Amino acid sequence: MAIKFGLTIGAALSKSRITTLQINLGRRCNLACSHCHVEAGPKRTEEMTAELVNQLVAVIERFPQIETVDLTGGAPEMGRGFRELVEAGRRRGKAVIVRSNLTIFFEAGYGDMPGYLAANQVRVVASLPCYLPENVERQRGAGVYLDSIRALQWLNALGYGQDPRLILDLVYNPPLPHSAAEFRLSPNQVNLERDYRRYLSQHFQIAFNRLLTLTNLPIGRARQILERQGLAESYLDFLGQNYNPATVPQLMCRPQLSVDYLGNLYDCDFNQMENLPARTPEGRALTVADLLAAGSLDLIQTVATADYCYGCTAGSGSSCGGALVV
Repeated sequence: MAIKFGLTIGAALSKSRITTLQINLGRRCNLACSHCHVEAGPKRTEEMTAELVNQLVAVIERFPQIETVDLTGGAPEMGRGFRELVEAGRRRGKAVIVRSNLTIFFEAGYGDMPGYLAANQVRVVASLPCYLPENVERQRGAGVYLDSIRALQWLNALGYGQDPRLILDLVYNPPLPHSAAEFRLSPNQVNLERDYRRYLSQHFQIAFNRLLTLTNLPIGRARQILERQGLAESYLDFLGQNYNPATVPQLMCRPQLSVDYLGNLYDCDFNQMENLPARTPEGRALTVADLLAAGSLDLIQTVATADYCYGCTAGSGSSCGGALVV
């Protein structure tokens, strides 16, 4: 078993000045992907209250240090407050990201979404775990690949991936292993991006800006699948054996606040799913209301860590922005 993550890094992981507000709008989703650490799906109903949406709009408007508003889910487009948060961020000149599964565009009531995102210059970070159909459908379900291709072509027609104001990034994550022999870190991000670009251009005339590579962390459905196969502990050990200290200064949890649909604060989306809250130096868990009452985003001194943090620090590293080191 790998050494405990906290012992490996040797000291508390310090929090940086907050520049990113990542908001999880809830668990509602039109898909139920096998690797989903949020365990989102069509039967989930959790979403924000109108009161919390208003509080988050106030945070976005009150704190100019926020550079990026990062909207995730579930399918964030389905969550209460999605458009209010997009528009609040854009009014204040923030970069706004939506982490989209792409297929949501073809669900009833969301057909105007691509045009809305383009009109508001929202950066689309789209899940496409492989450029080949069989790998995508194994992780995400039958029919998802062609819908994803159609959605990307739709975004391209609106200028995404070509107009410098309309950023379209794709996200790769490796397939979940079925044996220890299949344990893999993500391939080199630069080389894999080249492969994605060549294939998608040649076969579908699709253009995009960047490919982001992510590591599967043993959380949520991914952990359940690993546990059923008796691989959870050995997979974590594999991640620990590939720990790279060069990734630590770039970890996404340091300049970020993650907010759940109840208004609780975390250092990252993974801690949110594992119910490991962000705390003050006195040990008090924090909420969005606390930020507004204190008039500060910088109430946290150290990041809460756990052994699954090896997933973000293995190999080239993994984050919501892709690999951490070249």
